[in-house]
Amino acid sequence: MNKTVPDSRGYFGEYGGKFVPETLVNVLHELEDAFERFQKSDDAHEELSALLKNYAGRPTPLYFAKRFSEKIGVRVYLKREDLLHTGAHKLNNTLGQILLAKFMNKKRIIAETGAGQHGVATATVCALMGLECVVYMGEVDIERQATNVKRMKLLGATVIPVVSGSRTLKDAVNAALRDWVKSCQNTHYILGSVTGPHPFPRIVREFQKVIGEETIGQFKEAEGGLPDAVFACVGGGSNAAGMFYPFSSTDVPLYGVEAGGRSHKPGDHCETLTQGSPGIFQGARSYLIQDEFGQVLPVHSVSAGLDYPSVGPEHSYWKDANRVTYVSCNDEEALAACHTLTRYEGILPALESSHAVGYLIEHAADFAGKTVIVNLSGRGDKDLGIILGEVKL
Repeated sequence: MNKTVPDSRGYFGEYGGKFVPETLVNVLHELEDAFERFQKSDDAHEELSALLKNYAGRPTPLYFAKRFSEKIGVRVYLKREDLLHTGAHKLNNTLGQILLAKFMNKKRIIAETGAGQHGVATATVCALMGLECVVYMGEVDIERQATNVKRMKLLGATVIPVVSGSRTLKDAVNAALRDWVKSCQNTHYILGSVTGPHPFPRIVREFQKVIGEETIGQFKEAEGGLPDAVFACVGGGSNAAGMFYPFSSTDVPLYGVEAGGRSHKPGDHCETLTQGSPGIFQGARSYLIQDEFGQVLPVHSVSAGLDYPSVGPEHSYWKDANRVTYVSCNDEEALAACHTLTRYEGILPALESSHAVGYLIEHAADFAGKTVIVNLSGRGDKDLGIILGEVKL
């Protein structure tokens, strides 16, 4: 299978597109044009490469987890995005997009955030570049990710609580889009995942694909070939897209792990690709969790970063093309995996990443003796209150 790029209308197969208010149509065209020019600019790429290396800390290590591997009977390498500055993969995208914003002469930045990592990464790059930063965050997520809220404010961002709907990530996205409709002339929206209207899914994937590109080179150096399988958690899907895209033209099996939540009842999971159906949501056609009338249903995950009822359109394309296998891990399994990896490797994973680890633990017999890679998309400091049972969900 060849690596996919969206067509001229922004579609990956039948998924993607631009379903937005008329106010934003020209803004998205301008953004697409600016991104094309940015991609062709040697100066822009040199500046981004220097920031990724000297500021963010790339390349991140590919670490062989010896004790954890011995415990589950699978040879496991961890791609350590948790060691990136700010503690997650999100900085890859925000560094790229802040340079793109400067390229377009935008002076004000807005963003949405669920687990807070994208908000922190956005606030970080705005502080670095001296730009105004406004972050929308659901009231529920503000409570369960209080540490990241403090980090954003310390960095100079204005954090606006979203009190409508479920008061989680999807509502933060809605609020950010409403802001952008009114302020698009001087504002750039740093969307945090491979979701939303074209060209955002492509832009975010392009800034995140460094994960998979590094991983392929590092694994070949360590093992002399390609892995037997690659795992990543999937909410909106940016860390997984960044890992999977460079592998998509190989024969390596890819596994995207969604949040199984507390059960398989409506409202208690976020299994968009395994339980959802195609529809239009927040500017794009993709899989989403909806009722028979197309109304978006409530979702739940112990992980704020996976608590989202849709997914990026390229993931929907990969699902239908059978290029990626989408599976799930529930809250209990993810929490147990977090404890296991912490105790066996001294690495505290984010609850998002813990879903990928948890699925591998639960299905270790299927990969016995094989050598696999898990994308550790972030660190778990932000989740300590939930992990220790101090924050009730």
